[in-house]
Order: sequence, then C-alpha cells, then structure tokens
Amino acid sequence: MSQITKLLALAATQIGTEESPADSNHVKYNTEYYGSEVSGSAYQWCMVFQWWLFYHCDLSDLFYNGGKTASCSSLLTWAKKNGSCITSDYQPGDLILFNFSGGTSTQHVGICESVTSTTIITIDGNTGTSSESNGGAVMRRTRQLSYVVAAVRPQYADDTTAAATDDDNLTQDEFNEMVEAYLTQLGEEEASDWSAEEREKVESLGLIKGDTNGNKKYKSFLTREAMAVMLSRLLTLLGK
Repeated sequence: MSQITKLLALAATQIGTEESPADSNHVKYNTEYYGSEVSGSAYQWCMVFQWWLFYHCDLSDLFYNGGKTASCSSLLTWAKKNGSCITSDYQPGDLILFNFSGGTSTQHVGICESVTSTTIITIDGNTGTSSESNGGAVMRRTRQLSYVVAAVRPQYADDTTAAATDDDNLTQDEFNEMVEAYLTQLGEEEASDWSAEEREKVESLGLIKGDTNGNKKYKSFLTREAMAVMLSRLLTLLGK
C-alpha cells in the first residue's frame, strides 16, 4: 500500500468525528497532540488532525521534518525553506492550505484526495458547514481552487499521483483490515474525565454494561445494534 493511500484511507475513517462539546476544540486529536485534554479558542485543530494522520501511519518524519506544529503559517514557512511548497498541479497527498476571504494568509488545511481543473477535494479536521476553518468536525470538502493559497508536498517514497490512484489501489480486504485495527484501538482507549459523572449514572442504571470482558468501549463508534440494546434497556426501566 502506498504512503499516500494509507494516509487517505485513515483520513476517510475519521469523517464524522466531532469535537465535544460543540465549539470547545475538545477532541481526541488535540488530546494526543498536547498529551492531555485541552479546550478553548487557543486549540484549533485543523493542522493537528493532519499531524495525527501522519503519526498514526508511521510517517511522522514526512510531516514538518518529524516535528509538531498546529500552525498553518508555520508549516508553509517551513515548506518554503525546504522546497516542498507548491502553488499548482496539486495531487493526492498534498497538504492544501486555504484562505476563504480572498487573501494570501493561511486559514485552514486539508489533505488532498482528488483534484479537477476547477475544484479540489480534501479531508479536513475542524471544518463544518457553518465555518470552513473552525467548524468542529472531520469532513470531506469540495472547494474551488481559487481558495487555495499554496500546498505542501511531503517527500513520499511513492511521490506520484499514479501511486495513489492506479498502481497501488487499496483493496477492500486492506481497507477492512485497517478499519478493524482502528476500531480495536478505539475500543481500548480510556474514557475522558469530563464524561465521568454521566458514565457512572448510565452504568448504575444498567444501560451500558460492556462486553464479556467488561470493556465498555466509550471511544468507539455506536452501531445501530448497540443502540437498539441500550434503548431496549431504557424502555424496560420505564416499564414499556
């Protein structure tokens, strides 16, 4: 599997992840980046999400020379110095820097999934329909190329568009394996402190009991099957 394909596949599994509560910047990517839970206006996370992708694909050395930055402008400055900044002919795997106000400063970043003559499709952290650059969710976005300020092209081992789209396509089995591994990882993560009171309440009522090993998987996704079980338990409590 190519490095670009690996990054984009992981990014796709994150679509729909949201900060909680809304407008807090409290999100798992920030927790991992800063080493503890953070929230507030100082912790916008569009760049942090991109760092997280490279880190979890074991490609940290391709992002900011193996370092950390949560700043779009810092990444662009670094890219200009090392020759990895581009302003045309974008391709999958590029880190696309946007300005939505018609200016030349950087406001937001997403990883390029595909591009046409007039539009570019990216997967972004901290975007949304109400705010392009601070919307609180991971989303796939289609935007006009006119919003692009520049892009950063990491030095991938397979640095060609074909490597990501034709010669090394992700098979369904590979994708399933990646998703399964990610879900296992989520299921093993510890619940956040901010939900402790609510978790204690629903557990005491028997609404959440966990699997056969007692693992309640608070960081994992909720399936309709699990939701049906919890709703049935709630209805029983209500005498329905």
